[in-house]
Amino acid sequence: MIRQLIRSYVLLVAVAIALFTVPVAFTLTDQLRDDTKLSVEREARTMALLLGNGSQASCQALEEMGTAYSLKTPDDVQVLSEEAPCAGELPQPDQDAALTKALNEGKPTSDWGSSFIWGPHLVVTVPAHADPVVPGAVDPGADDAKGPVVGAVRIEYSTEDLTGRLWTIWGFRAILAVLVLAVAAVIGAVVARRLTRPLRQLNDMASKFSDGDLTARSPVTGPQETQTLARTLNQGAERLDTLMSAQRIFVADASHQLRTPLTALRLSLDNIADGVDDEFVKEDVEQATAEVVRMSRLVNDLLVLARAEAKVTAAEPLPLSDVLEERLAVWRPAADERGVSIALRGSADGRLLVLASPGHLDQVLDNVLSNALEVSPDGATITVHAESKGDQVVLKVMDQGPGMSEAEKSRAFDRFWRGQGLTGRSGSGLGLAVVRQLVTDDGGTVALEDAPGRGLCVAISLRAAPKSGG
Repeated sequence: MIRQLIRSYVLLVAVAIALFTVPVAFTLTDQLRDDTKLSVEREARTMALLLGNGSQASCQALEEMGTAYSLKTPDDVQVLSEEAPCAGELPQPDQDAALTKALNEGKPTSDWGSSFIWGPHLVVTVPAHADPVVPGAVDPGADDAKGPVVGAVRIEYSTEDLTGRLWTIWGFRAILAVLVLAVAAVIGAVVARRLTRPLRQLNDMASKFSDGDLTARSPVTGPQETQTLARTLNQGAERLDTLMSAQRIFVADASHQLRTPLTALRLSLDNIADGVDDEFVKEDVEQATAEVVRMSRLVNDLLVLARAEAKVTAAEPLPLSDVLEERLAVWRPAADERGVSIALRGSADGRLLVLASPGHLDQVLDNVLSNALEVSPDGATITVHAESKGDQVVLKVMDQGPGMSEAEKSRAFDRFWRGQGLTGRSGSGLGLAVVRQLVTDDGGTVALEDAPGRGLCVAISLRAAPKSGG
């Protein structure tokens, strides 16, 4: 929008310059042509009067004047005398239409040599009239006050200097126009940025909203329209933040309150199973216990998700190797029971630091490893690969399960969506949703890819912590 405003402002200034400058330049060009033509014609008429007088003194003066004119200027004077030779040292003009018109009709002519402004020479041809036989017998202003045509004077005026002056007229205005447009562009940029600042503030608020920051607010500045829009958005944001906070508090409280009765219910079911010999009753109790376990996992995941959405902690540098070794040590016993091995690959050494909130990375690894172990067949391998890529650290967890189709990948991060693994849909459907929430809060990204060969790869990109100068 800023560019459009600048272009519009510059275009408006350019139109104004064109309307006021170009006509002036054309007027000055026409005036330059007319003044030059009148000046050359005046000089040619003066020489024609000397030629028309016909006296020896006049002819001598004409010859001296024409010779000096040709020597001191790049122009050329040509004289044609039909009666007694006059100024014979001066060259004679070539016979052409202009000369014929001057001799036969007694009319002067001017030829610029080109239909576009002018050519290399301005050719002015002026007839020379003999003095009247009876001076004062007729009206001096009438045509018959002039005697017969006795010759013609032609001046070929070089337009080189005229062309230089023309470039001065147009060049000065072109340079001035460029400078004015440059100043207009600078002023337009300042004005455009000032006018669009409220819109940029609203856009910043919308960007923070899209990142999940419901506390973002926009300053109420600018024109009345943007102020009204900012107030409306701020009120809506305040309302939405209040509703989301209430929802998070409710989920957290409900999850916390449900954990105790669920634990008690599981203990009661375990006691019932220990005291019953009927196989059918035991089977029913085991099914009930499995549902209680699944419900407990769901409550725990809801509690984790609610805490993650609350964003109560800040990211800090954490050694990736320590976190990986700790969580893999926790999950290896469960993997050994299934004959599944967990292998660590890449450059996850002690020097690799990532920015993450305390506890977030632990929960992310627990959820990803739990899902990988659930879908891995007996004897499979879960590979954890970590490497540094510029200002990011990429952590990949690859299993050898059935993988996911593209449609399943697009829904895998939805809450309560459960895929069909080898062990059935026993999860809560919140694991990957929790992973994405925690990773996003720490400024990272998570994506699902196909693992080499077979299986699913969970690619987690985290921000690398800046290394200290020491």
